[in-house]
Amino acid sequence: MKLIIAIIQPDKLLDVKEALFKSKIYKMTVSNVIGAGTQKGYKESYRGVITDVNLLKKIKIEIVVNDDTLETVIDTIIKSAWTGNIGDGKIFVIDVVDCIKIRTNERGYMAV
Repeated sequence: MKLIIAIIQPDKLLDVKEALFKSKIYKMTVSNVIGAGTQKGYKESYRGVITDVNLLKKIKIEIVVNDDTLETVIDTIIKSAWTGNIGDGKIFVIDVVDCIKIRTNERGYMAV
């Protein structure tokens, strides 16, 4: 099992979600986050004071998948989140030791 963490642009969430649904991936956790990366932010003027805004709004999608669907999910996210511009995002893949479904007490492959 793997945990996929995708950090994407907020305006690409609907595209990514629809593409994942078409690939029959329905289980995910989505969070609004802020962060700094290659984009480096921008300057903003508020009441005459110029400030650097370097923590930009992003969306974090977390999906736990079995190993056989890993590449499908990664490819789907890349194709649907891609714009070709700096700030498109990142995907992290982390090993998951175990998964337990609370309602049924199923573990591992069956719990995902």
